[in-house]
Amino acid sequence: MSTFKIKALDKDGKTVEETREARDKFSLYKEVRKDGLTIVSALEENKRRFSLKGGFSLFSRVKMADKIIFAKNLSAMLQAGLPLSRALSIMERQTRNKKFSAILKKLEHTISEGKNMSEGMGDFPKVFPGLFVSMVKAGEESGNLTESLKIVGLQMEKSYHLQKKVKGAMIYPVIIIILMIGIAILALIFIVPTLTETFKGLGVELPLSTRAVVFVSDFLRNHIILVIAGIISLIVGMVFGVKSNLGKRFFHWFVLKIPVIGNIAKEVNSARTARTLSSLLSSGVDIVVALGITKDVLQNSYYKAVLLDAEEAVKKGVPISEVFSKYENLYPVLVPEMMHVGEETGKLSEMLLNMAIFYEDEVEQKTKDMSTIIEPFMMVFIGIGVGFFAISMLAPTYSLVDAIQ
Repeated sequence: MSTFKIKALDKDGKTVEETREARDKFSLYKEVRKDGLTIVSALEENKRRFSLKGGFSLFSRVKMADKIIFAKNLSAMLQAGLPLSRALSIMERQTRNKKFSAILKKLEHTISEGKNMSEGMGDFPKVFPGLFVSMVKAGEESGNLTESLKIVGLQMEKSYHLQKKVKGAMIYPVIIIILMIGIAILALIFIVPTLTETFKGLGVELPLSTRAVVFVSDFLRNHIILVIAGIISLIVGMVFGVKSNLGKRFFHWFVLKIPVIGNIAKEVNSARTARTLSSLLSSGVDIVVALGITKDVLQNSYYKAVLLDAEEAVKKGVPISEVFSKYENLYPVLVPEMMHVGEETGKLSEMLLNMAIFYEDEVEQKTKDMSTIIEPFMMVFIGIGVGFFAISMLAPTYSLVDAIQ
């Protein structure tokens, strides 16, 4: 059970603030609606950072790939006619992840007690996110758990592959930059001092670029502890800074403003928003709850704010397309337009799915193009760095030749 601090409006439009317990947001919204209230905001108070259920190691975790396989295989087993408890037992024996195996065993025990699987999954929020639990709950209530598991498995798989493609495109330049910095530091500490002694023996005036390289080399050698402490402090400061609300906002804003990367980030968030909403709505989840869950799925704080705005606007009867049309700086014009068509035709879920597929294909193509474009740029960048160092170290030699002549 989780504790939520809610702010809601009663039938007379008066604000009501109270604390309620519920297994998830899906159950909370349903319970509050029964009481004739409309939720304005719901904040979970007792989110657990670590789970010690079943004696799990604090450092063990269930990979996304394990969850995708679980959802797909469980759906296939149920479609083949196996009872849910039997299917969970098979999955529990098959999985190699000890933590996940223990969780599946607990789920099997929960079902044997006559409870729903979504209730058992709600006890493991770090393993089964709100999206997973809500779709399973919707499938249980509609009697179509097989289809709900199939949809959530596909949704997680698409999201996982999209994330991997973006990360894969960024790995190459990051590794090259780190190697360049490492090689430059080693050269400044071990190679430049030897050349510096030679230059002093020549007795010629050093060019500005050479003096700059020598200065950096001397500073590194004479203040190595200070430099290491500074680098560690910078890394720690960046980590804690990004975790703060202000730091997150700045980092999310910066990512969206980077040329090329910013456009890809916008399309990634558009695809994730569309696919998550489509999956939830097609499973029968209420649109207000679906918007709340989608907000939790997105990582960028600017996009979370859009979904929060949409969640509150839809409660007041405002069309979802109208809300998204106000944020053309975040969502492409196609998003609200397709939403509007979906609302008019009653096929919002289908239109959202089409959008998700379109933007996923766009991101895939752009990440491939980016990988191709980055390579020559990195070669030029490396060439400039090596060229500057070589010229700086060779220039005093030419000065000596001029002096002799």
